[in-house]
Amino acid sequence: MQSVLQGERGPLGSPPFGFLDLQALRANAEELVVQAKGKPLRVATKSIRCLPVLDELLAMGAFRGVLALTLGEALMLDRLGYRDVVVGYPTADREALSLLVANAAACTNITLMFDSPDQLDLVDSVAPPRSRPVLRACLELDASLRVGPAHFGARRSPLFRPAELRDFARQVVDRPGYAPVGIMAYEGQVAGVYDAGRSPRAVAVRAMQRLSKRELRPRRAAAIRAVREVFEPEFVNGGGTGSVGFTADDPAVTEIAAGSGIYAPGLFTRYRNLPLSPAAFFACPVVRKPRADIATVSGGGWVASGTPGADRLPTIAYPEGLSFVANESAGEAQTPLHGDAARGLAVGDLVIFRHAKAGELCERVNELLVIDGECVADRWQTYRGRGVALQ
Repeated sequence: MQSVLQGERGPLGSPPFGFLDLQALRANAEELVVQAKGKPLRVATKSIRCLPVLDELLAMGAFRGVLALTLGEALMLDRLGYRDVVVGYPTADREALSLLVANAAACTNITLMFDSPDQLDLVDSVAPPRSRPVLRACLELDASLRVGPAHFGARRSPLFRPAELRDFARQVVDRPGYAPVGIMAYEGQVAGVYDAGRSPRAVAVRAMQRLSKRELRPRRAAAIRAVREVFEPEFVNGGGTGSVGFTADDPAVTEIAAGSGIYAPGLFTRYRNLPLSPAAFFACPVVRKPRADIATVSGGGWVASGTPGADRLPTIAYPEGLSFVANESAGEAQTPLHGDAARGLAVGDLVIFRHAKAGELCERVNELLVIDGECVADRWQTYRGRGVALQ
């Protein structure tokens, strides 16, 4: 792969650019299918943000349906013919809601996420039930871990106890204009927290995750039993790339969300028991040599969302032996890199990075070069290249 990028770069376009290793991408998809143990995988599109990659996954058969980040994205996917679109988060986008309720066919294909009557009120303020089609609703159970006052996991739904989910389900069933069809219970503290290493943090994370798994499985099962007193869900969604195997073993879950593992970004080198190969990269050109052992690239400050820290910086993939300069790190305009490997870099050479997270790479580039073996096989347009930005 490096030989393709470090060779004659005229046909590749002007760096910085993003690219995919197609063979690694396909191998990662197959690994997630194996870990899912026969349960369907719903593609988390926020971690993909590239329609040709989405098509590649859905053609496999084991990936069924998509989990969109926003209602605006869901409407785009619906227009393009993608079926079974669940919006993974509640929406307050009044304009997108107006577009949805004006399209009866889209209302049968797109499922909205709810965990509070306030969200229902907002939808009804845009379009009263009598003036619009019935809307498909997915209800979210908080799958985080609570130990006394301590909270582990994402701050998502307020519905933690099975009875709370059941009572909200009754409110949705009794409210005109809604058809509850699904349940989501995403265990982010298991799926989205890396656990590799022997540091005190890693040991503590693994202990927390063991406790969370023991607590969540019976509670999620009880919540689904409680909901079935009110309606029969079409699907129960759980998990993420970091917990596919655990979630697959939960009989209460009917499908698993996954997306980040397809690209296997930088953070995923810090997960145990996740044999994935780096598949998504970006390249920046060396533009100056302030010292023999420092090579400065243009840009490079493609920092990931989340709790600020060194783990949100890009990973330097090639050449090996480079590191960020402490007092500059990864910068908007330039990123100086130091180490013995810098001595072999000249102005115009490329340094290859991995973004810390998956889909955020695609917010930086209009297309991804697709490398298959030793050649650039294609160019796949990203959401950004289509003029679509998420959030």
